[in-house]
Amino acid sequence: MKKYKSIELKEDFSIKKIYSIHYFEYAKDFAYEGESHSFWELLCVDSGNIEVTAGDKVLTLQSNQTIFHKPDEFHALRADGLSSPSLTVISFACESAAMSFFEEKIVSLNQSERFYLGQILSEAQKAFRTPLNNPYTLCLERNTTPESGSEQMIQCMLQLFLLSLYRRHQNPFPSVTAQSSLLHPSLHRDRDELLQQIVRYLKRNIFEHLTVAQICKENSVGRSQLQKLFRDKLGCGVIDYFCRMKIETAQKLIREKGYNYAQISDLLGYSSYQYFSLQFKKFTRMTPSEYAFSVKNFSQLPNDD
Repeated sequence: MKKYKSIELKEDFSIKKIYSIHYFEYAKDFAYEGESHSFWELLCVDSGNIEVTAGDKVLTLQSNQTIFHKPDEFHALRADGLSSPSLTVISFACESAAMSFFEEKIVSLNQSERFYLGQILSEAQKAFRTPLNNPYTLCLERNTTPESGSEQMIQCMLQLFLLSLYRRHQNPFPSVTAQSSLLHPSLHRDRDELLQQIVRYLKRNIFEHLTVAQICKENSVGRSQLQKLFRDKLGCGVIDYFCRMKIETAQKLIREKGYNYAQISDLLGYSSYQYFSLQFKKFTRMTPSEYAFSVKNFSQLPNDD
């Protein structure tokens, strides 16, 4: 009988503990006075611009850029006063020596890395009952009936996120094999390029009323191909995705405080304010006024007096 021998797999990044997972949408005048703690924190700008204090440096981060704060490094942030930023913030414990690579670095994300971050946020909603937009969270609370494997998915996605950045920035000119080695199986270049083209088209026409027929005609794609692309890649139909984009734009306009709710409804092409409010609540579980109150509430530090 053959005698097999196993080997213990090496881990460049090992993450066993998560402290917080956040997705914040801030007003353009938001400022956070700062803190330091004994674990790592990554901050990724989803949209807008922010000024970040990292130790004794003040840096400007733009959309799609990420910074890592090492343990015990003082860090603070403020919006630039012009845009209403959206941020992903994840804090975690990792004692792996490879983490030193991320000290004092600002990195931009590729498509795979954005996918991993999106999956972390998605799995966090399945695993924890703690709202992702509460900046005062000190401890994540598990859901009473979490989806199986959700916490492990967070661990795996975060480790893949770090590995992808580490490998890509260590070797800026990787081989074709290395470039694709960490891609999620569902990410195929040709379909991705078409998807990105259509998403850019939707963004350009965010204030218009679009139909499936218009989207197909303007992007030279068949109706069934379009719907299958969005179902496979984004888990929803193209119009549902467009509606979600409109509500995200409405959230940004509310945070910028330049228009009232009825004006925002008109700008985004809704037939009535009532329908806009229903759509807003469908996607955010809040009315526009409740959302505005939550932004104001979460943007203010608690009063300890």
